[in-house]
Formats: sequence, structure tokens, C-alpha cells
Amino acid sequence: MKAMVLAAGLGTRLRPLTDDRPKALVELSGRTLLEITLSRLRTFGVTEVIVNVHHFADQVIAYLKSHNNFGMRIEISREEVLLDTGGGLKKAAWFFLEDPKNLDEPLLLHNVDVISTIDLRAMLQFHTENHALATLAVQSRETSRPLLFDDHHQLRGRRIGPDAKPELVSSTAVLSSNSPLATRHSLLPLAFSGIHIMSPRLLPMLTEEGVFSIIPSYLRLSAQGEKILAFRTDQYYWRDLGRPADLAQAALDLQQNTLP
Repeated sequence: MKAMVLAAGLGTRLRPLTDDRPKALVELSGRTLLEITLSRLRTFGVTEVIVNVHHFADQVIAYLKSHNNFGMRIEISREEVLLDTGGGLKKAAWFFLEDPKNLDEPLLLHNVDVISTIDLRAMLQFHTENHALATLAVQSRETSRPLLFDDHHQLRGRRIGPDAKPELVSSTAVLSSNSPLATRHSLLPLAFSGIHIMSPRLLPMLTEEGVFSIIPSYLRLSAQGEKILAFRTDQYYWRDLGRPADLAQAALDLQQNTLP
């Protein structure tokens, strides 16, 4: 199984830690976020990874070289301009399409600044058994940008901001919050955890260009009838490491054996 580690962001919320290094090389209990992510992926059988880089890109490249790529095949996707998740994946698509014999093998995307105990094997099994185009690790927790799913785990919309009206999708169009779909169905708001599994079939479907988030692409594909599914991970530890306070709490959790 191949994976992409999304590590190109500026890490502005982590300042001053990112004033002289990329967020991928910020440390948690003596280990970089990149090492933690790669080690976790390796534990689940991932041996080939592509890492997108931008902010202090040469530091990431030198770091990986000095650690012999942690025993993995690692390619670099350098972004001269930050492309966001969708644009970054589209630029790196060649990595997942290079071997015609493996075009049916799912791929994994993982943000470098999240840490979790999510069972990726169970997530992959769910993805495969449901013949999903994409499967998103989600939790029931507070977020200002929840994704909305129906009773069949299908992505049906999103809400941006606590007071914003939800943007909903049907099989043919984006619907307003007072649409029949909104009134007939109880949609569950769930927080996305920055971990996705997807079929390589999705890559040619990314018709957006330039800088773009993958979430609108997921909404568009859901509206076209594709399976974009939620994998519930409420029972697992998960933490965003976007701020120094989050790093401090995660370090405390490690000391208290909350994390393996």
C-alpha cells in the first residue's frame, strides 16, 4: 500500500516553532512529526510514501536522507506554490499511477500534524468491503467545519462556521439547507480527522485545477453518485498538533500512556 504524507503547510499556528523549520520537523517528545507519521504508516504495512514539501523544503529532504528514508521508499513532491490537499494530491498522482499492475490498490493520505491510534487496517477493510471511492476518518467532536453524513455513512454536505447554513448535495446538485433532502433526512455532523483512504480511480476524477482543497471535490463526486464514506473513529485517540499547546498535551498523553 502506498501513502502520501501532507507536509507542505506553513505551520503558522505552530509559531514560533516553525520560524526556522517546517512543521514536519517539529518534535514531540524527541521525535519529529514526520518520523512519527512514517513509523505509524510502516506499522500498517506501508512501504512507499510520497511527501509534499514547501516551507523549508530542503530541510525535509536532508532529514529524510540522513535517516535513510526510515527504511522506506520515499519520493518528494515539491510545491513551489502551496497547492492545498486536492492540488497537492493531483500533483503527486503519478506516484500512485506509475505501476499499471497496482491501479486497484487503495492509497492513503495522512496529515503530518495529526497523531492518533486509529486502526488503519480496520479502516482499509471498511473501505474495501463497501467499494468506496474514498473513506474519511471522522469523529463526533467539536469542530467549526463539520462534514455531514447520512444514515448510510455517505457524505451529503458540509457546514463552514458555527452559524453558517449547511451546504448539502443530492445526486444531482448542491442543495440549500431548506431543501427536501435537508428536511427528510437527519444528517450527522462529524469532524474530519485528516486521514483518508481512496481508490486510485479518484485521481483522474480530480478535474479541479491549481490550488484546491479536496473536500469540495469529495462533495462534487458525492453529488455524482460516488461513494464518499465516513469511517467512525470515536473510540480511538486523535489529536491535531497544530498549536504548541496541542504538542504539550500530546506529550503529556504519551507520558500517561494514553498513546501506545
